[in-house]
Amino acid sequence: MSSLPPALATLAPIPQVPRSTVSVRTRLLDLLFPAHCAGCGRAGELLCPACQTQVRPVPQPVCIRCGRPLAVQGRCDDCSVGQFHVSAIRAAAIYADPLSRVIHCFKYESRSELHEPLGQLLVDYWRNRSAKVDLVAAVPLHENRLRERGFNQSELLAVVLCRQVRLPLLQAGVLRRERETQQQMLLGPAERRANVQDAFRWAGPPLAGSKVLLIDDVATTGSTVEACAHTLLAAGASKVWALTVARALGSQNATKG
Repeated sequence: MSSLPPALATLAPIPQVPRSTVSVRTRLLDLLFPAHCAGCGRAGELLCPACQTQVRPVPQPVCIRCGRPLAVQGRCDDCSVGQFHVSAIRAAAIYADPLSRVIHCFKYESRSELHEPLGQLLVDYWRNRSAKVDLVAAVPLHENRLRERGFNQSELLAVVLCRQVRLPLLQAGVLRRERETQQQMLLGPAERRANVQDAFRWAGPPLAGSKVLLIDDVATTGSTVEACAHTLLAAGASKVWALTVARALGSQNATKG
């Protein structure tokens, strides 16, 4: 990994492992109300071993750009023409039950603690790859959505990845979602692209040729990471890749961009 320019490095520290702050009260609550698997409801773990074994990797081969499964190696029809800002989009698993239930609980039922098992899927995927990046950035939420949800799910996932594989993580607020957008899950492919067009802004020093890895929870059409990548390239990035926890294989089960 190449070094970042000093002005940028100060905005992208490697997340540190926090000191344990578990109180007696918290331990007592854990005993009274033990963790339940978000996939099946079984008590004991946030994502139980049985559900973990049902998480399916994306079938190979995939489109070398968007990461959708293909019959033969190459580019899918959608990626065979046109210009793209994201060089490649990859996902750790297919967006299907039980993983889809876990992601839904994570985002829409305030189960922020699920970032740990979901982030671990990113870690396990990334450790088997040879790509080298200089910087990791989480897809940002608009301040209104952040206030409503209480956390940026992509940022929490990125923290898990960066902490374990020792990558610099861009702090919140440097890559910004300036315009509030509709939820992508409600829109078709063309509407998704229009929805996020020019929605992001770079508020930091020049990226000076840095290679950036974008983190998000689910990829469907890739519109959200494309819009982010457009902003990052305009800010001076030389390459942008995207990694998500899950890849939706059809619009009927999409929850994201």
